[in-house]
Amino acid sequence: MFTAGLVLWALVALIVLVGLGFFARTVCDNPRQEPTTGLLAGILRLYNRLMHRVRYEGLGHIPPVGKPTLFVCNHTAGIDPLLVHLASGHDIRWMMARDMRTPMLETFWNWMRIIDVDRIAGDPAAAREALRELAQGGSVGIFPEGGLERPTNQLIPFEPGVGLIIKKSRAIVVPVVIDGTPQVDPAFASLWHPSRSRVVFHEPIDYAGSGLSAKDIAQDLFARYQSWTGWPVNENPRQIEAGRGK
Repeated sequence: MFTAGLVLWALVALIVLVGLGFFARTVCDNPRQEPTTGLLAGILRLYNRLMHRVRYEGLGHIPPVGKPTLFVCNHTAGIDPLLVHLASGHDIRWMMARDMRTPMLETFWNWMRIIDVDRIAGDPAAAREALRELAQGGSVGIFPEGGLERPTNQLIPFEPGVGLIIKKSRAIVVPVVIDGTPQVDPAFASLWHPSRSRVVFHEPIDYAGSGLSAKDIAQDLFARYQSWTGWPVNENPRQIEAGRGK
């Protein structure tokens, strides 16, 4: 009887230790190797699954961590960076317009290590910071439309700055098409509106040996998005702010 009790307690202890080991490995399995980051990422993945029912395609196209990678995405909602970030396996630094940084999410922006962009006055400092990150083998995310697609499913012509960053960094480009997100304003109201979102990671593009100019790279990328989506071009999108639509 005594021996059977010891065996039982040994089995319980073993199960607990294995569970703790699995939990530790899970929360540390992130680019930063930080338990807090892993735990938060796990919670956010559950949120993604329940709130946005995200369908991911092309996950096999994502390059391994450690290679300079530029995630280029169309912009449909404030939730876009989170949808891409959590599936990528990369510690992506997102380029984000300063006027879209809502104060109530400032702690979150700091955790994400956002690269501030002054889209009103122009901001070469933001481009330099993105290039530094890529030169160190990091990953950067950019929305070359420069604003949210409004009305939805209409592409906004890409800003030429995306071509300049690609040409100077010689980074691998991962084009991402986002669709099905909550079409609500203000921008970050999408955080608490359910959806059936779809995120497609297209095959990486290496422009390093293309000989294309920065302007031509931006135009080539935009043409690819037109082909992939079939959406019309919107030359005069409605401007959306973080706190309110206008």
